[in-house]
Amino acid sequence: MNLKDKKIGILIESDFYEHEIWYYNYRFAEEGADVHFLSRLWGQPAITFTGHEYKAPFTCSESFENMSDDDLKSYDAIIVPSAMVSDRLRYSEDPRQLSPAVKFIQRAFAETGILKGIICHGMWLLSPTAELVRGRRVTCHNNLYGDVKNMGAIYIDLDVVHDGDLITGRSGAHCHLFAKEIISLLANAKQYRKQRQIYAVA
Repeated sequence: MNLKDKKIGILIESDFYEHEIWYYNYRFAEEGADVHFLSRLWGQPAITFTGHEYKAPFTCSESFENMSDDDLKSYDAIIVPSAMVSDRLRYSEDPRQLSPAVKFIQRAFAETGILKGIICHGMWLLSPTAELVRGRRVTCHNNLYGDVKNMGAIYIDLDVVHDGDLITGRSGAHCHLFAKEIISLLANAKQYRKQRQIYAVA
């Protein structure tokens, strides 16, 4: 129960990678964390999303839209998962305006006390706000190498990379290594806030 009294938010949308989402749902709870799945609900009380591999249903009833500053600060970690979740969430009716999800992650990055976890294609969500990772050490899916270079991030060829309050993972298949590092960091929160650059799990 290393994460007792810790609160983790995980973004969700359709075309999520089922194995990853199911793993987080059980693994973080196993450590005693309070786990919340968050999405854009478009004014509805809940939406049932479907997975990418098996079209498995996953119902979300919590939104990051209009979340107060106090509620946001109650989270110890915010995770952007792999697959198409971030691509769907970065949709904006007006392409010149940031989507609610991008605005939310922008607010999360402004809070150094919140650990930000971005894995695989989750990096897509940050593309409209490249300054959030400019100069930061990250990893990502091989297909996004050019994207992170264009965003000004420093690509590190490892499965998991830790840079201060940001932890990144290579792909959804590495979610167990990614989650293991998040658990370790949250269990030793003072450590990740003090140490700016740590590379983990080759």
